[in-house]
Amino acid sequence: MAAPPPALARRERAALCDLMDRVGADAPTLCAGWTTYDLAAHLALREGSPLAVAGAVFPPLERLTNRSMEKTKARTPYVDLVDQVRKGPPLLSPFRPSPVDRAANAVEYFVHHEDVLRCQPGWTRRELDRRDQDSLWARVAALGRMLARRATVGIELVRTDTSDVRRIRSGEPTLVVRGLPGELVLFAYGRGAVSDVEVEGDRDAQDAFDHSQLGL
Repeated sequence: MAAPPPALARRERAALCDLMDRVGADAPTLCAGWTTYDLAAHLALREGSPLAVAGAVFPPLERLTNRSMEKTKARTPYVDLVDQVRKGPPLLSPFRPSPVDRAANAVEYFVHHEDVLRCQPGWTRRELDRRDQDSLWARVAALGRMLARRATVGIELVRTDTSDVRRIRSGEPTLVVRGLPGELVLFAYGRGAVSDVEVEGDRDAQDAFDHSQLGL
């Protein structure tokens, strides 16, 4: 019997690192103001010194996070940072246990993979299999309310390959967003401008909504 494929988190990590190796340190990303060098520093710090990147979700610590990233880049060449990320969480990292890695890193590395990929000339959308789509749907269902906490309208996600529905923000008027789970994940993480989704629902909701209201 053939061995099952590696978990989505591990495959997305490897694919992202391969892509970062190909495009180099100065390639753009969808993370505002970040190059691939910045992204590599962020990912290495996230797993090695999680408090150093707290500014990504807690604005008062943003300056500390920026300084930590700059120090990391100053002392570690880009290729070494990418290699560090490729090897996975350090031995004592809270992300090291496999269940934590699967739960916390599948979406993290999928989104950042797309952050780099969708800035490349002539990029095309990847086709994910049903198992990976299910994994991403489970994570957006679990994280959706946190990601949509700043939204000023109700938001309902509709999975187009199964018709499953998940409301990630209560309230009226309501925005209805349809797409495959991977694209809905990108939408929920604030990448709606490049996600392959259909936005429907109340006109007032569409007028009031802005992509900056979503994400960490």
